[in-house]
Amino acid sequence: MDLLREHILKSLNGGQAFVSIREALDNINPEVRNARANKNLHTIWEELEHMRIAQEDILNYILDPGWSSPQWPEGYWPEPIDALTEEQWKRTFNGFFSDFKKIIKLASDPDLDLLAIIPHTKVHTYLREFLILIEHNAYHAGKIITIRKIFENW
Repeated sequence: MDLLREHILKSLNGGQAFVSIREALDNINPEVRNARANKNLHTIWEELEHMRIAQEDILNYILDPGWSSPQWPEGYWPEPIDALTEEQWKRTFNGFFSDFKKIIKLASDPDLDLLAIIPHTKVHTYLREFLILIEHNAYHAGKIITIRKIFENW
């Protein structure tokens, strides 16, 4: 189990087969955070806010039997905004990484059986939830990098 946990933690943190979300956001030009490359693409802030909402949902789904997930799909995406403030960016950024630390702490707990079914779900394992988070974060980190490349900020 320790080897499985090690693999999960490495994948959560990124940097194996894909860039970590931290690296995807490093040294980002503030002017690019809410820039829209075209009408069919989200902004970097929208991507990160979506990641934050989805991650918060997964974390609370694991921990809170009374948790209610947002409405799919509209509850998982922010409304576009014309001007992104530094405060809005920091709230999203810090919120994402605050919950990410909780996920890492949970996945690191040697007493947590990764293959156990989360009791209140009756069907989903902890491993399943961590794998969804790994896939989701990697996918959207890639989109963030692509948007940065479009704006020559990568």
